[in-house]
Amino acid sequence: PDRIGGTVQNDILKEYAARGTYIYPPRPSMRLITDVFGYCQDRIPKWNTISISGYHMREAGCTAVQEVAFTLSNAMAYVQAALDAGLAVDDFGLRLSFFFACHQNFFEEVAKFRAARRMWARIMTERFAAKDPRSAMLRFHTQTGGVTLTAQQPENNVVRTALEALSAVLGGTQSL
Repeated sequence: PDRIGGTVQNDILKEYAARGTYIYPPRPSMRLITDVFGYCQDRIPKWNTISISGYHMREAGCTAVQEVAFTLSNAMAYVQAALDAGLAVDDFGLRLSFFFACHQNFFEEVAKFRAARRMWARIMTERFAAKDPRSAMLRFHTQTGGVTLTAQQPENNVVRTALEALSAVLGGTQSL
């Protein structure tokens, strides 16, 4: 188990906010998430314990600024829940991962990613007193926007996604 790597897609706050779905209400679901944090840090240390997602909110219609705001707000709720459960920020913080959308406003998207990285570092070090620099890293995956594509211009979709991918890379994404 100490060599297994992967990521859990278990962002229940995103499901509740962006999609209006959930299996359990938010409070019991938060307990499941913090249980995953604790289990993985003890037994599967290379596993990313959550993928905190702004992608679904962006695809549901929020702006780039709102995507970052909602995503980091949800992330802070998860960190606080883990701290309240007795976990140490530097034990679970380095396994948090994020998932963002990338749309067509090239410079806005580059700036969004770069700003999110800086904000997360400050949140983790100043608000949650993380000491390990890895806990302050915003490690994120980016997916180009599905709502930015058109059925009428399929060839142009290649250019759209290429520009979106370039802005994600220039913004510092770890995977695409």
